Amino acid sequence: MSEDTGQVSDEALSRAQEYIEEEEGAAHRLTGWRARFITLAAVAVSLFHLYGAYDIVPTHVMRNVHVAMVLFLVYLLFPVTRRFRHRIMWWDVAAALLSVAVCAYALWGGDDFTDRNTSPNKWDIAFGIALIVLLLEAMRRSMGWVLPVVTACFVAYALLGAQLPAPWTHKGYDIGRLVGHLYMTLEGIFGVAVDVSSSLIILFTVFGAFLHYTGAGKFYIDFSFAAMGGKPTGAGRTVVLASFLLGGPSGSGVATTVTLGSVAWPMLAKVGYERNAAGGLLAAGGLGAIISPPVLGAAAFLIAEFLKISYLDVLMMAVIPTLLFYFALFLMVEIDARKYGMGAMAFATPESLWSLTRKYWFHFLSLVSIIAFMLWGFSPVLSVFWATVVTVVTSFLRRDTALVPYDLFRGRVPVWRGLWESNFIQALAAGSTGVLNVAATCAGAGIIVGVVTLTGLGLKFSSIVIDLAAGSLFLTAVYTALVVWVVGLAVPVTASYIICAVIAAPALIKLGVPDFAAHMFIFYYAVLSEVSPPTALSPFAASAITGGDPYKTTLQCWKYTVPAFLVPFVFVLDPAGQGLLLMGSSKALATANWWSIAGVSFSAALGVAALAAGFQGWAIKKTNAVERVMFLVAGFALVYPSPVSDLLGMALVLVALAMQYFRGRPVPA
Repeated sequence: MSEDTGQVSDEALSRAQEYIEEEEGAAHRLTGWRARFITLAAVAVSLFHLYGAYDIVPTHVMRNVHVAMVLFLVYLLFPVTRRFRHRIMWWDVAAALLSVAVCAYALWGGDDFTDRNTSPNKWDIAFGIALIVLLLEAMRRSMGWVLPVVTACFVAYALLGAQLPAPWTHKGYDIGRLVGHLYMTLEGIFGVAVDVSSSLIILFTVFGAFLHYTGAGKFYIDFSFAAMGGKPTGAGRTVVLASFLLGGPSGSGVATTVTLGSVAWPMLAKVGYERNAAGGLLAAGGLGAIISPPVLGAAAFLIAEFLKISYLDVLMMAVIPTLLFYFALFLMVEIDARKYGMGAMAFATPESLWSLTRKYWFHFLSLVSIIAFMLWGFSPVLSVFWATVVTVVTSFLRRDTALVPYDLFRGRVPVWRGLWESNFIQALAAGSTGVLNVAATCAGAGIIVGVVTLTGLGLKFSSIVIDLAAGSLFLTAVYTALVVWVVGLAVPVTASYIICAVIAAPALIKLGVPDFAAHMFIFYYAVLSEVSPPTALSPFAASAITGGDPYKTTLQCWKYTVPAFLVPFVFVLDPAGQGLLLMGSSKALATANWWSIAGVSFSAALGVAALAAGFQGWAIKKTNAVERVMFLVAGFALVYPSPVSDLLGMALVLVALAMQYFRGRPVPA
């Protein structure tokens, strides 16, 4: 990286790519007939799932075929070790074929197969053990060692329950009973997580791939640069806006961080951002991509399935918390401009905002169409299907965005060659390969969910937490947040949410927290795994681009995100705070107390602002020690939903601002 120009070097981008591979797996880069075969297989997977969205495929068939296809591609695309990278070995082919055989055996058995789940025969047990081992290895190849080890510990818990000390003890299950539950029912491997992966997650990944190949990502970045340039806070605002728009096409916090960082870091350096602060802001923007409608992260689809509500309801619940998250980021960059003495800077964009919007307005239509179709009455699956169709059709409005080149329709290139080399085929292939790590995680997490339901671990764990908290809802929420955070240290967002939804959510629900509020609480703290060492991949990737220190960058990212991540306590600790989730259902909105919702939203927003000032050490001007403590105390008081704490928080904010106003002239930056 050049010290003078702030340009991102190839070496920095290479290091950042390694962090993406750490999250999404270090896949082969194949050539020749092997690459063509993998592309053809990936295209077939996407087409099958698109067909499943449009027409009816029986549930057990869809889930089995989905797992078979995912494992088949994982074993052909991810090497057993880096030593064998870019080569498909004979054992990879054997494992891929065995994956298909295991799922085919389950389908071939029909109703007799599922009926004997409590007393499986030897072949059932053999194929079931093979599937569990295949899933553990697939997760290891695509996600690393941690999640397979955690999953194996849950399997050991099911088998050795009688030998464990109280209160963790249970009667224990033999291998046949465990395999029957995990492999031969829809409550284990082929349970809720795989259902969501096969019906929603892969479709949104395909949708994101089509957006990417139409050039939507580049347009969103250019649009943000053109819209936010020319002001002292323009650099930071550009990162915040672009990260929100890029969340849909990328579908990944790390990928959003790297995509945006490679373009925005020179701009941030030029206006005065220190390396670690710039990396923290980029990582915080990537984190926002996971919680931003209309796509959210993969865990959001699981929330809808666990709670048996529509995905539109989940989107509605996310609206106000997402606004508060970005409100916090915007406040942070506003403070940064004053704190670092940034001057106005006009960003060099190829075209004006009006020109960009006039030419590429249809990229916004692709994002909005998902919500439009849901409001029209379509299911989430059909909504994303038709949104994908809209993306494909509108891509032909311009030659440079068309998924199939115009020359193909004019007969200037052979049809099959032109179609094979088109962005349409590449998008279909990328849609399948991009979901492999998440799909493998969902299938593996099915083992954990199956063990929890079989052994009753969730109820045991919730009782332990409640006893430890002495029945206090506040302490239970704190312990639950800590549990989710600790789990998130080891596993990615999707796995963290699934594990904690089945073992930690019951504790909150038992103390009277509505199930939708409990699950959203866990979702937001599971998202923290993106910025928590040792899996702080987004800050680490950002530090690779900016040349900063990975751990200092992580601390800077926490500074940017902590104010908004205290918000989940608002909708857990008091019924009034649930207004932030818009009551969790569209039906309830008709009778909602909008004054109450507005009041709790204002209180939370003021709390976020106070925390931003406290963590940054800057409001109207640089704070002294007393003012900083007052802002922090006010922020914590305002995010605790009660009239007394709200009044205390507002009073502290007013006093601190008055002290700053009358303290004298601003301290120079």
